[in-house]
Formats: sequence, C-alpha cells, structure tokens
Amino acid sequence: MKAAAVPIAVPRSRLADFFVFTKVRVNALVVATTAGGFYMASPDALNVALLIGTVIGTALVAGGAAALNQISERDIDGLMDRTRLRPLPDGRMKLGEARLIAWTCCLSGIALLAGIANALAAVVAAITLVTYVWVYTPMKRATSFSTVVGAVPGALPPMIGWAAARNAIDAPAWALFFIIFLWQLPHFLAIAWLYREDYARAALPMLPVVEPDGASTARQALLYATALVPMSILPAALGMAGLIYAIAALALGLAFVAMGIRFAMHRTKPNARLLFLTSLIYLPAVWAVMMLDRT
Repeated sequence: MKAAAVPIAVPRSRLADFFVFTKVRVNALVVATTAGGFYMASPDALNVALLIGTVIGTALVAGGAAALNQISERDIDGLMDRTRLRPLPDGRMKLGEARLIAWTCCLSGIALLAGIANALAAVVAAITLVTYVWVYTPMKRATSFSTVVGAVPGALPPMIGWAAARNAIDAPAWALFFIIFLWQLPHFLAIAWLYREDYARAALPMLPVVEPDGASTARQALLYATALVPMSILPAALGMAGLIYAIAALALGLAFVAMGIRFAMHRTKPNARLLFLTSLIYLPAVWAVMMLDRT
C-alpha cells in the first residue's frame, strides 16, 4: 500500500495562517544564507544594525514571494494532500487579503533594503522575487526543467547579504550562489520523488512524474551532488575560508554523494528520504564551518 502524503495541520490562529502563507519556517533558510553572505562579505567590524535590517528586508521579500506563489498555485494546492489545508485552498483566507499581505511584504522588504543597505541589495532581492514568482512558478505547470530554474532565485539570498555588506557582487559572492544552486537540486529532486503521487494528482510535470521509473531523477540528483563537491571547496581556493573549512566541505560533500549513490542504486522512498535528510544537514553544516573558519 502506498504511503499517503500528510497534509499540513490546520493552524488555530490568524497568526499561524500568516506564517503558513508566507512560509516562515521554510524561509528561515533564506534568512540564514542571507546572514551568512553578509557575514562573509563584512570587514572585521560587523555592522549589526545593517545585518538586522538586511535580514528583515530579505525575510519580507521571501515571505511575499511565497505568498504570491501560493496565490498563483491555489488551484494546484487544493489538489495535493500536503498543501490542500493551506489558508487559500482551505478557504480560511480571502484572495483580496492574500494579495494585500503579499504585496505589502514584497514592497516593504525591497524598500527597507534600498533604504538601510543599498540599491544593489534591493535590485538583487527584486530579481529574486521576479524569477521566483513570474518565471519559476508558471514554468512548474509546463516542464520539469522548472526545478533547475527555481534553483536560481533560491540561490540569490546570500548575494543579497553580500551586496548589502559590500555594495558589490564579486567572485566570492558567486561561489556562495553556486554552492546553494547545486545543493538545491538533489534536495528538491528527493522531495519530488517522495511526493510524486501528489504532483501527479495535480498534473505537475515534475521529473519523477514525467519519468516514473526514477532513473533520471536519481541520475540528476547524483550528478548535482557530485558537482557540488569541488564547488564547495571554492571558497577556500578564493581565500574566503581556511583549510579546516576545505576538509569539512570535502567530507560533507562526499557524504552527500554517498547518499546520492545509495538512492541511484535503489530508488526507494526510504533512500530518497535519507538523501533529503542529508541535504538538510549538509547546507547548515557547510555554512557554519565556513563562517567559523573565515579568513
């Protein structure tokens, strides 16, 4: 018997609905990578007020983008077990209220970044918003390549932090971008495999839906995890971090690859879940060691 996807529990308050609508829990990673990018770009004297303002501004834009995504996909969300109890498909939030919340978050976040940081940080945040809501979101209905496209806005938050701290986008910022870009792909391919029945129910052409045997899903997950290994060492090569970071990044990357190989050999839900859980450990660990071993 196939395991059913577990829907999100119905929130018991308006505040809880707001948190679900703006994906506060998921966007905690956005905030963390933004703060990491800011820290890595900062001089020895950290500007705490600027860091806080940058994090809040980015969190607002990310929350608004998530809300606009849910507005656009409210029909799809209503078809999938794991999303049907979100505020819009469940009828707990009106469309006008949803739009007001979404646009207030987006515009106030971009304005805060422009005011407290600089125009470059605000522009990068605006690009993140546009690519997520008006490029990636509609592509999800048309092609499995949307997963790759969606990794672009997902990898931009550390560049927002970098731009806020340094008012520039240089090679080290791109290194942070590509680490998160490559990390997202095995992470989301594992999720797509775990919830492939849900995606099929909503007629979303995710890779495990288009190619149900999972061979392409596993092969691509392994390919991106393997490419992540040399990319994750690049910050040490660029002088951003030291030898301790390089060793840790290599070890963590090889462990990630090992889980990719395990999934490729046996495409089961437990192995996909193990790959997903490994991804959840990998990124915070790499980010933490990089920040601790910053040169």
